[in-house]
Amino acid sequence: MLDPRLLRSLIAIADAKSFVHAAERLNMTQSTISQQLARLEDAVGQTLIDRAARPVAPTAAGERLLGYARRILALQQEAETMLGDPAGTTAIRIGVPEDIVSTTMAKVFGDFAKRHREIRLDVTAGLSRDLTRRYRGGEFDIVIVKEAEASPDCRATFPEAMAWFESVRTSGKWPDPIPLVAFPPSGLYREAMFERIEREQQRWYIAFSGSSLHNVLVGVEAGLGLSLLPKSVTAGYRVRQSALFGTEPAMVISLYAWENTGAVSELVERMSTVLAARLDKPEPSRRARR
Repeated sequence: MLDPRLLRSLIAIADAKSFVHAAERLNMTQSTISQQLARLEDAVGQTLIDRAARPVAPTAAGERLLGYARRILALQQEAETMLGDPAGTTAIRIGVPEDIVSTTMAKVFGDFAKRHREIRLDVTAGLSRDLTRRYRGGEFDIVIVKEAEASPDCRATFPEAMAWFESVRTSGKWPDPIPLVAFPPSGLYREAMFERIEREQQRWYIAFSGSSLHNVLVGVEAGLGLSLLPKSVTAGYRVRQSALFGTEPAMVISLYAWENTGAVSELVERMSTVLAARLDKPEPSRRARR
């Protein structure tokens, strides 16, 4: 490995075109800088400075090495600067359902990051049951999940009104069996939907499975089937509540956090405020704003 101190001497000599001036720039004696150049030449096995030239100048090998030397020293400076900056050295790991990552929630994350440069927010979107499992396993510091009932250790919980939705273009009775638009297996709404329709002793089949909330809503909008969804997420889509099964009990959105002090507590409070406002006045969907 090439010693950065020796590379710095080579650059100084090449730029100053003089051993004397290069030594002055680096606060060295002429003897010291000459010794350092000699050590570098021994290391690479080639003459790097033409000492007989007036003024002294790099040899062909010296010219080739100079470009690399400047880059090596620049990278070293960049690394030292990065290590000296505490930005992002501490992580807060957050798990949230897809539709919770709204513009308002993202702004909370952004404002928090500006005030706490030393903290990096690692946000993961996913299905509530998977997020719960990973939180209990210690993979997240904060998690928001949708569930039938909040656990005693939740930091905040809010009701989420549910309803069956169909396309606005749907007319007449649904066929038997009833087509359903569903989330992937293990999705909370999917299982609640199956339980309700079976209590009604209706036959059904999965007509369309969407990997995201948007995909499910588009499937409903296209008339592919019924789906059980939160009322707060349908703004901007051409869907309406279906009267086929009547009313549906609310679920809850719960927020959990392992810590209750410091920066985590501050973030939890702001996230809770966003959830409360969201359920009081649903945020328009991105599709509706286009």
